[in-house]
Amino acid sequence: MEELNIINVLPLVLGGLIVFLYAIRQLSVTLRDIFSSKVENLIKKYTSNIFFSILLGVIVTILLDSSSAVIIITIIFINAGSLNFKQAMGIIMGANVGTTFSSQLIAFQINKYGVIALAIGFFTWLFYKSSKLKIIGKVVMYFGLLFFGLYILETSLMPFKNSEQFFKWVSSIDNPIKGVAIGGLVTLIIQSSSATVGILIIMAKQELINLSIAVSIMLGAELGTCSDTLVALVGGKRDAIRAGLFQILFNLIPIIIGFLVFDHFLYLVEMLAPKATISRQIANAHVLFSVFSVLLFLPFVNSIYRFINWIMPHKV
Repeated sequence: MEELNIINVLPLVLGGLIVFLYAIRQLSVTLRDIFSSKVENLIKKYTSNIFFSILLGVIVTILLDSSSAVIIITIIFINAGSLNFKQAMGIIMGANVGTTFSSQLIAFQINKYGVIALAIGFFTWLFYKSSKLKIIGKVVMYFGLLFFGLYILETSLMPFKNSEQFFKWVSSIDNPIKGVAIGGLVTLIIQSSSATVGILIIMAKQELINLSIAVSIMLGAELGTCSDTLVALVGGKRDAIRAGLFQILFNLIPIIIGFLVFDHFLYLVEMLAPKATISRQIANAHVLFSVFSVLLFLPFVNSIYRFINWIMPHKV
């Protein structure tokens, strides 16, 4: 083990992280510009049935690459009177599943090829006059930039493998509560649970973190992602506030259950893919947890709807 010179390593780590977060933000904005009008029509048309609402939440989140964006758009529609609280419940559940798509992508060993997509997208955007090709170029460019940022981050983390101080810090995360606190705080700062899980996957690729610690931090990230929604609720209608409360419950209750069955959940993740890398197991854990949350809440949607309406009745 060597002593880590943080002054030499930190600029590259921060650079990779900034490129990664910037790419996520720009990709989300670009996709939102492309699909926002279509999303509005889809949400209005396919939310009469809870199963359709969940499926719609999954699809729209994959298209927009942001569960927070989908939930905030949903709250905007509620405030505009285009949606009600009952319709929003399914979209919120589906959004949590849809956000795991990016985790699966990041777990593939394709980060070093991101620069190729970045170059193709950039030159398509720069040289073609067709507005459609320019938009496609931007999407490809930001996808490439995302993976290029991850490649920079992955490369910059290599020195940590030989750092005694770093492994002492990692070993201090000796229970899930600490992991949840770290995950919640990191997600609150960077405003993206997908980014938090992506960083965990990159750390696992460099053998800097084990599955147990990564899953506990992932649970915290699920809770931290509620911060965007809370901000969007300020001055909102009563139905919008109900939807926000539902999202908090939808994230909080599975996390509490996750604590109670933590070791069993880890065993399930490892059992389903025993030969997979830890980075892939983290991505799988993200999917499993989100699907488990939906299956847990689905039978009780009507009861939860009545309960939230009971504690937040319509103003007389």
